[in-house]
Amino acid sequence: MKGFILLILGIIAVILIVGGVAAVHVMQEAGIEEFNADSIKIIFDKLIGNPSSESSQSSDSGNVVDVVKEEVKQNYQNGEGSYREVTYSDGGFRQYDKDTGELIGSSYQSDQDKLPSME
Repeated sequence: MKGFILLILGIIAVILIVGGVAAVHVMQEAGIEEFNADSIKIIFDKLIGNPSSESSQSSDSGNVVDVVKEEVKQNYQNGEGSYREVTYSDGGFRQYDKDTGELIGSSYQSDQDKLPSME
């Protein structure tokens, strides 16, 4: 009986260690430096493959580029709220509404027809 309990405790310890390593990897992959409510949403979107969140790679001219940084910024132009900005290795960026995930800004020419109308 004592051996069985030790086995169960060992399995739990392995699960916790593997889960911790996986969590650190996901946070590094998402470019998260501090853990807060926004980082939970980014992690959750990456884990479930949310279509409103940007994938880890992007393409404008057919070349695949990597995500360099993801950060949440204040939306001073709108007066309140915030948006998520994804910066890519080619210097381009995309901006998403933090609440809806809708694309609201982009430096890529191929995204211009997907942006909301300014009228």
